[in-house]
Amino acid sequence: MTKGQIEAKISEIVTKFEIEFMGRGPKQIRTRIFEDLIIIRQKGFLSQAEQRLAEDKSGVELIKKIRTMLFENAKEYFTKLIKEIIDIDIISIHSDVSTKTGEKIIVITVSQDLEEKLRN
Repeated sequence: MTKGQIEAKISEIVTKFEIEFMGRGPKQIRTRIFEDLIIIRQKGFLSQAEQRLAEDKSGVELIKKIRTMLFENAKEYFTKLIKEIIDIDIISIHSDVSTKTGEKIIVITVSQDLEEKLRN
């Protein structure tokens, strides 16, 4: 597969994962591979209820806590899904949400330069 095809496949899998484990998929998703990093940016992933909760500080903290917990509980499965696509060991996965912009970023570090591997 080409780099663009791998990025598209990761976006597709992450969207399915978000729907299954978080209850809602993003309105937009973009995946970029840069050397040994995979960066996934999701927009419009908060539910209407979460958007309302995000109107005050305690709601923001609650959303972040719940989203982090849900992601951490499913991280092993998420790792397996990504590894099946890229066939490279995953070193770490980091994620954060912005309730202000409605974005979620996932950064995956892999054990070798994936971009270079895809060029060969």
